[in-house]
Amino acid sequence: MSPPQANGPAADYPVVIGDPYTIDGVVYTPVDTLNYDRVGYVTVDENAVGVTGSHPTLPLPSYVEVTALDTGRTILVRLERRGPMTNDRLLGLSSAALAQLGVGESAPIRMRRVNPPEEQRAELRAGREAPPRMDTPQGLLEVLKRRLPERGSAPLGDPRQAEVSGTVPIPGPIARLDPNEEAAVSQEPVDPAEQVSPPPAERPGGPELPRAYEGGPTPAPVMVQPASDGRFAVQLGAFAVRANADRLAREIQGYVEDSGSLAIVRVGPFATRGQAEEALAKLRERGYSDALIKTLD
Repeated sequence: MSPPQANGPAADYPVVIGDPYTIDGVVYTPVDTLNYDRVGYVTVDENAVGVTGSHPTLPLPSYVEVTALDTGRTILVRLERRGPMTNDRLLGLSSAALAQLGVGESAPIRMRRVNPPEEQRAELRAGREAPPRMDTPQGLLEVLKRRLPERGSAPLGDPRQAEVSGTVPIPGPIARLDPNEEAAVSQEPVDPAEQVSPPPAERPGGPELPRAYEGGPTPAPVMVQPASDGRFAVQLGAFAVRANADRLAREIQGYVEDSGSLAIVRVGPFATRGQAEEALAKLRERGYSDALIKTLD
């Protein structure tokens, strides 16, 4: 058997996490965070080559989508180094990455960890650009800008992302993600007349769009038009108690799908990932911080 090519898939392994270290008095503990999603500011990573970046805690290598919040332009970047060596910047980018993104020092960005296809990984490993991603819609950019701190960075979504600065997350926020937990939704008694049975669907468990979008007691908080054949949905939680799932679905104008013994609450579906991201941002702005995007089969 011939040895793997230097630029083959094996070049992404072994993945290195590393030991804790300190920058200007702040301890950073590298952690393998899967759903990493933050807004912050970028800095120049001097002497770096290719479309690469440096980050204080994500595994090396990792792949991230970086969005310029001033323009919506989004690119794929391979994280290869620790840094930046300042507590005011979320991410360091090579000059090639900055040029592809069209930004300079201290530009506001969103950084989201992704799992790109192998052909795009290979382009970055070879020092070339991967194809640009779809531009982020202006409405979502405005929502993301409102989450920007004056300095440093801020998480989007899952409270476990607080570990970006190396702080191990406390048990409380993680415990609230338990699917059996009822505190995530209102505890008020449900009027039987308001009970919503699972709507019929073209796809098993999916929504009948008029009821899912317009059928609840209050105006829909996510004003993004769903599509019956959409491939993307925003998922808000999985519940062992069906009544809790129904209650949350009514609050967000979503729908419920059964998955084994759990009832899953979703909004959508949407025709494009961009529409799903816009809905996700609006839901997180309303306090549904654990929401995430799911690709439907």
